Amino acid sequence: MKTTWFIAITAALVHTICGLSIPTTKENNEPKVLGLETKRRVPRRNPIHRDKLRKRGTFEVGLDNEETLYFINGTIGTPPHAVRLHLDTGSSDLWVNTPASQLCTSGNSPCAYAGTYAANTSSTYQYIASNFNISYVDGSGASGDYVSDTVTIGSQKIDRLQFGVGYSSTNAQGILGIGYPLNEVQVNRARLKPYDNLPAQLVAEGVIRSKAYSLWLNDLDASTGNILFGGVDTEKFTPPLRSLPVESASSVHAEFMLTLTSLHLNDRALGPSPNLAIAVLLDTGSSLTYLPDPLVADLYAAVGAVFNTDANAAYVPCSLARNTTTQLGFTFSEPTIWIGMDELVLDLVTSSGRRPTFSDGTPACLFGIGPAGSAGSGNTFVLGDTFLRSAYVVYDLDNNQIALAPTRFNSTTSNIMEIGTGAGAVPGATKVQNPVRATEGLRGLNAASAAATTGRAGGAKGAFAVAVGLASVVAMLGGML
Repeated sequence: MKTTWFIAITAALVHTICGLSIPTTKENNEPKVLGLETKRRVPRRNPIHRDKLRKRGTFEVGLDNEETLYFINGTIGTPPHAVRLHLDTGSSDLWVNTPASQLCTSGNSPCAYAGTYAANTSSTYQYIASNFNISYVDGSGASGDYVSDTVTIGSQKIDRLQFGVGYSSTNAQGILGIGYPLNEVQVNRARLKPYDNLPAQLVAEGVIRSKAYSLWLNDLDASTGNILFGGVDTEKFTPPLRSLPVESASSVHAEFMLTLTSLHLNDRALGPSPNLAIAVLLDTGSSLTYLPDPLVADLYAAVGAVFNTDANAAYVPCSLARNTTTQLGFTFSEPTIWIGMDELVLDLVTSSGRRPTFSDGTPACLFGIGPAGSAGSGNTFVLGDTFLRSAYVVYDLDNNQIALAPTRFNSTTSNIMEIGTGAGAVPGATKVQNPVRATEGLRGLNAASAAATTGRAGGAKGAFAVAVGLASVVAMLGGML
């Protein structure tokens, strides 16, 4: 069984970056690597609620695995303000809270964990504009100024990086969006030109050679993962590393969308057709994975999942995590990423230590796949952390390519290779020939880009009809979610 998840009024495990950065600088243009130590901490978070909110040489940053969030540790300003930033590939802006906001000054210090930034106390702060405004589908968000200041990630200092400051905020988590610049708030809200966000600024300052990075989240139990800006670690995946084109809306790339061509439970294709062409968003900002209703209904029936409309979540017997013969396969033209049930079954415990059960007394666990409506509904289909932990992913923004390979869990060795420039920049990656292009799930540029300002919803609450029906979950479970 994987590490315990806590529901609604309880706490979810988190690992906070507490150690000092350990820079290792190599000569002769060899990769530069930054290492971080981690430590666990317990915040109060619910993954279902949080999914409604809506990150020359190589540069390595340790990831803090909350299992519902992945954080990067850093500082902003002079003198430095310590912040913990939620890594989000589904958005493109870095933003932080200010300590004087109504949210951060409320009881229980909700902003204490993620940290805050006071612009007027920094000698390197520069005001840009008052058009920062990000909002999410549940009504939360932040508004305030765009500013620039010195930002340090690990021990790498980035001068004059632009980011948002939330003077009015209803979200205690600072965000490090590392997506396409076209997905920035000032592009979508103010119709301004994109600015250099973190990946672009790392290139501009010569830290890395191209706007590309690789992500290794490791498994559900792991306390650490890493992101390599400008590099690939060949010890963190099982070859081959296959490269696919990022799907575009009207020939404009704004989000990390790939075409899902089939979904299998072992050797059985799920859904009404074995051949799919559905655009899916690779998003570290989403704890769970959200797929079209017909696929999800078929999957739920096969694994015995029960969908609860009040919680907008599915539950399975916890014993499913011990099933080592059943895997869920996601195919993208050629490469297939297989996910074991132990990575999809998430343990739940109440604050009093009680475990939720079905009405017959069977222990109930959260299932890591949720419904997102029909393919023609305009909803976004999302491959969140329950998928991404099993995949090694290279995001190549310069070439509009994403490379995938099965992850190598708990690897203790490294072989870091630099991502260069031009076509074929990702070392060891081979392009998929004649990849299937998406015919469903794509949106126009304005709608696609709105993910950065509206977030990604985790399915349509109350709109999902599961063929197997809704077996009752005891009041303890329904009441707490």
